[in-house]
Amino acid sequence: MDMFDLLAQRAQVSPERPALEDLHDGTRYSYRELNAQAARFSAAATRRWHLKPGDRVAYLGHSRAEFFVMLFGCAKAGLILVPLNWRLALPELQTLMADAEPAALIYGPEFKDTALPLIEAGVPGISLAPDTGDNDTNYHKALASVIPDLTPHPPRSADTPWYLLYTSGTTGRPKGVIQTYRMMEANYFNIGIPVGLNQKDVLLNVLPLFHTGGINLYSSAVLMAGGSVLVSRTFDPEQALSVLAERATIFFGVPAIYQAFLESPAFNSADLKRIRSWGCGGAALPAHVAKQYASHDILIRTGMGMTETGPTVFLLDEENVISKTGSVGRPQLLVDVRIVDVQGRDVASGEAGELLVRGPGITPGYWKRPDATSDAISDGGWFHSGDVARCDADGHYYIVDRWKDMFISGGENVFPAEVEKVLHEHPAIEDVAVIGVPDERWGEVGKACYTVSHNQKPPSPETLTTFCRERLAGYKVPKTFELLEQLPRNALGKITKQSLRNP
Repeated sequence: MDMFDLLAQRAQVSPERPALEDLHDGTRYSYRELNAQAARFSAAATRRWHLKPGDRVAYLGHSRAEFFVMLFGCAKAGLILVPLNWRLALPELQTLMADAEPAALIYGPEFKDTALPLIEAGVPGISLAPDTGDNDTNYHKALASVIPDLTPHPPRSADTPWYLLYTSGTTGRPKGVIQTYRMMEANYFNIGIPVGLNQKDVLLNVLPLFHTGGINLYSSAVLMAGGSVLVSRTFDPEQALSVLAERATIFFGVPAIYQAFLESPAFNSADLKRIRSWGCGGAALPAHVAKQYASHDILIRTGMGMTETGPTVFLLDEENVISKTGSVGRPQLLVDVRIVDVQGRDVASGEAGELLVRGPGITPGYWKRPDATSDAISDGGWFHSGDVARCDADGHYYIVDRWKDMFISGGENVFPAEVEKVLHEHPAIEDVAVIGVPDERWGEVGKACYTVSHNQKPPSPETLTTFCRERLAGYKVPKTFELLEQLPRNALGKITKQSLRNP
């Protein structure tokens, strides 16, 4: 199947409807303007920067409306966009640049000092600063100096690489996950249809645009539906609540964002009735958080997906938010799933095993990593998620833990998420992560790293041990407890346990 010029088609259907607004600098694009600006990007890329189809274009900068100009402009020119995680240290960015081998680096002025060493390594630099550089080195001048071709790009294979998203690298060398046109289209069916996205919807996007959550939950799906995306450069709870109350109709966040809303003095007075759909992913939403929102008549639909799956795999129906707390919902329209044991055999109903996913939203593989691709995607197109899942009698799925996080203590499998759920019930504990550590007697035992809630006295290890023993089998109780000021997290607020294993 070939893929048409999605943005040109949308601009033809609803040219004057608002597509994007940058909440930082006020930049606004209708669909007609967005398509024209993306066409200018395509023209500048080929005529000014001399890029060829298949070349990579790296982007280092905060979230901004112009990101989607680059994304769709790359589609028009047949280029591959590489959003870089601006939170990474320079050596980490250099590793990604060496892997992607971009032909150009576009950077925001806020990251000039970081971009310069990358440019000095031989990559042409293009600045997003408003009034610096010549036509070839300044983004805005380059786009202004060309006459765009508004003709839609020729249909191309839906499996053509469009952009690369690098994994966090917590389990080893970062891998570039290839993203295609087919994946974005599949994600629209898997998230846009169940949420009911339409041209009247307004999304506030506070998630980083170097991550699939920022690009696809729900921004790309909203743009395909003809709605409007408000792009926030950073996340500020008070500002976000104000925008949600005044302008937005849908929202997607991660648990850390929902927790920050609850802790904001503005939350209780914010009128959030405009929001017709709330979504959450990236990590498990604690049950007590879901219930707090439900008490405000806000039902948060949890779901699950990965960069490699496009991302949407599961979504929980709104009517089951409380009755199925902890579930990620059912598989969506263009997804097929299995749960298998270590031998690859389907497990019995209700049993836990590794989650396998298949469908048009699955990545074709990792950039220049055929070994990693063959390890992750088996015969029949099944992607091995590395997640331990189970399915209840009603067809609702639960993510038990990460396969790699499970440890064996005295011959018994221990899933840290189960222990963490119990420790979250302790009134003094705000956050907790359990990992397996070597033990001479038992092989491995649990270690719980935790933080305490504001104005709470840290409980002693003995108190926590007793608390766990009353609720868990003995082999599941952590042997040690470590109090931390905060737990290490990635861009979406997910705890990076590898940082705890290798401090």
